[in-house]
Formats: sequence, structure tokens, C-alpha cells
Amino acid sequence: MKTKKKTIPKQDKPELLAPVQDYISLKTAVDSGADAVYFGIRGFNMRAGAKNFTTLDLPKISKIAHSKGVRVFLAINTIIYEEELKNVEKILEKAKKAKIDAIICWDMAVMKIAKKLDFEIHLSTQASVANSEAAEFYRKAGANRIILARECSLEQIKKIKKACPKIEIEIFIHGAMCVSVSGRCFISQFLHNKSANRGECLQPCRRKYLIKQVSNGDGKNTELEIAESYVLSPKDLCTIDFFEKLMDVGVDCFKIEGRNRSPEYVATTTKAYRTLIDFLSVGSRTSNRSKDGLNKLKTKLKNDVKKVYNRKFGSGFFLGKPISEWTNSYGSQATEKKIHIGIVSHYYKKIGVAEILIQANKSIKIGDTLIFQGPTTGSHKQKIESMEIDHKPIKKALQGDKVAIKLRKIVHKNDQVYIIKKV
Repeated sequence: MKTKKKTIPKQDKPELLAPVQDYISLKTAVDSGADAVYFGIRGFNMRAGAKNFTTLDLPKISKIAHSKGVRVFLAINTIIYEEELKNVEKILEKAKKAKIDAIICWDMAVMKIAKKLDFEIHLSTQASVANSEAAEFYRKAGANRIILARECSLEQIKKIKKACPKIEIEIFIHGAMCVSVSGRCFISQFLHNKSANRGECLQPCRRKYLIKQVSNGDGKNTELEIAESYVLSPKDLCTIDFFEKLMDVGVDCFKIEGRNRSPEYVATTTKAYRTLIDFLSVGSRTSNRSKDGLNKLKTKLKNDVKKVYNRKFGSGFFLGKPISEWTNSYGSQATEKKIHIGIVSHYYKKIGVAEILIQANKSIKIGDTLIFQGPTTGSHKQKIESMEIDHKPIKKALQGDKVAIKLRKIVHKNDQVYIIKKV
């Protein structure tokens, strides 16, 4: 007699989907409140520069996530060439055997294979679906969920959701925005022979440019630096300020961008939006007290997400076209940074104490905040409240010291240890 396959039930609340690229970020996302995680494997995903997994990792990924009731989605969302079809089919067969819950794709060949294997199919934002007719077309082709184009406004999303009750709708709520239409850009391919549509984008758009006025025969060539703006580099999306409006739309899944970003980014953003979803799902925000509480909560959470990688924040297309939402600087604008200081040389589980070997030419002291990161630990952030060396209390530890620190969470030998500094 066949046993019925166990499935993880979907949430009454909107699903919160977090990005992962390795076991550290996977454990971090699971521990931080994600309902589902999405990831890529080497080749065939839009984040070729991320660490990514291999097909050998698929069973372990499912086991870790499913043990906590978290669903797992595999992204195979690049253009697929003719000679790659057999390899894609082998990957999907292994994913099916490993009990991956859904495939994120947009190439019709991948959809066809996934449908044959009876996968749940999530149509990637790369398909640029921005209206109900397109959503309905893909539903009939086999898609269970549409990840809408990032160029949709709140009002447009409402109309699509109302017009398409038979299909799930997913939207991005946080992370990098692209200057092109949902990532369909050829700058990287043209300049560096690295295609954005194959997940290899080197992001030349994130740099500062000069405008050059070519001579009209007078022998004068004029160059102008474009003031403070990086005119091809949009600010990152952050929806915390108006998140209650997104909740009212009634979409099925909220997605955080960031498979190339750090475990602390995954932890901070996932916790922030988990907190908001839970707060707004209570149904009590109509009272003056809860409105005030929501505003205070949003201020705190916005400050939290500013601490990790960002290019400054904008509202994307939700509230209208982001005509002037270009960042004015290169790289991350995080208000905090992590600096490697050492490793966990031993963990005493009975008393909850980690022994840290300080390897870097840095010191740590009472009141400092540390981050512990490892494939089993995930990412744990904690302020130092006390320290000991050889059972004697100390206030400061230096390079070469082995210092004992009591922790609120289990960590593991060889976990990497970082100190957090204000930028």
C-alpha cells in the first residue's frame, strides 16, 4: 500500500520567501522566520556569482528546511540553450527525488519538463508579466504562481490579483532593483561578454559614468561627470514604510531579493518582514494605539535593515515610476560592517559557553557585538555581556587570546566570528 506523500501546508498569512546561497544562509533564513527559501545550483540560475549549491546538496537542503516546516524552491531561471536541455531534465529529476517543492523558471522548455514531473511551477519575474492576460496565459501553460514584473504599481497588482483568482501572485518587497526591465539587460554582455540573462551580470550599471560631447568639427570634446548620481544604478527596494498597503493587496507571497548577499543580510531582512507580517496579520491595526505601534515598529525595522548591505532605499514602482530614485554612491551604504576576528575553538554545550580564538590583530571588549556564522549555526548576533580567560573575568581580549563567552544560542567549533563596527 502506497503512503500518501506528506506536504507542508501553505500559510493563511502571505508566504515570506527568503534568499539563500549556502548552508549558512539556509540555516539563517529558516531560523529567522522564512516560510520558504529559494536558491540556485551551479549553472542555470540568475545569480551565477553566488556560492550556490550542486545537485548533491538537494536532499540535504530539503531535509533542513522541511524539518522546520519551510518550503524549498529551486531557481532555474536563465535562458536555456538547445544543448543544455538534457542536463536541465536530469537536474529536475534529481530535484523531484529530493522533494524540492517548486521550480522557479521562465523558459518554456523548463516549464514543460517541470510540468511533466508534476512540479509546482513559479513563473520567474524574468518573464516580465505585468497584466492579467499574460498571467492567465502562463496559468494555462502550467504555472501555479506568477512572480510579477517589478515594474508593476500597487494599483496594477490589485487589478491583476482580482482578475486572476486561480493563480498565486508573488511580488518582491526588498532588495536590489535593476535599471533594465526585470533584469533584461545587455550592458554586461556587450562590455564583458557576461550575460545578465545567464546570471553572469558584472553590474557595470553600478558604476559612475562620464557624458562625452563629441566634437562638431570645432575640435572640442567636452566631458561631464554626472554630479552625485549613479544614473544607471537604482536604489534598493524597501517596502517597510508602506508595508500595510502591500498586505491589503492580498498577494500570496512576499519575496526578498539577495542570493548574493551575506547571512546577516538574510537574517536582518527576514526577521524584519516576518515581524511586520505577523503584526499586521493580527487585524488590530485600526486602533489608534496599534497605528502608533505600527509606526514605531516600522521606524525600528527600517533602522535595522539599514545596518546591512544596501544602496540606500527607494519604493520601487509600487507608488509610481521611480524617476529620481538613483543612488548617489558606489557599493553598500550599510550603517554597520563586520570584521573577522577569529573562530570558535570549542563550545561547551552544558553551560552554553563558546571559547573563541582571536586570530586577527583586533581586540574585543565588554559591550561589543559579535556575529557567529557557520553552516550548522547559521548567523547568530549577540552583545558581549561577560568574558573570561582561565575562569577569570576580563574586560578586554587581544590577538592570540582564547576567551570564553556565554551565548544564548548553540554555536559550533570552527564557526567564524566577526565583530560589528559602526560605519
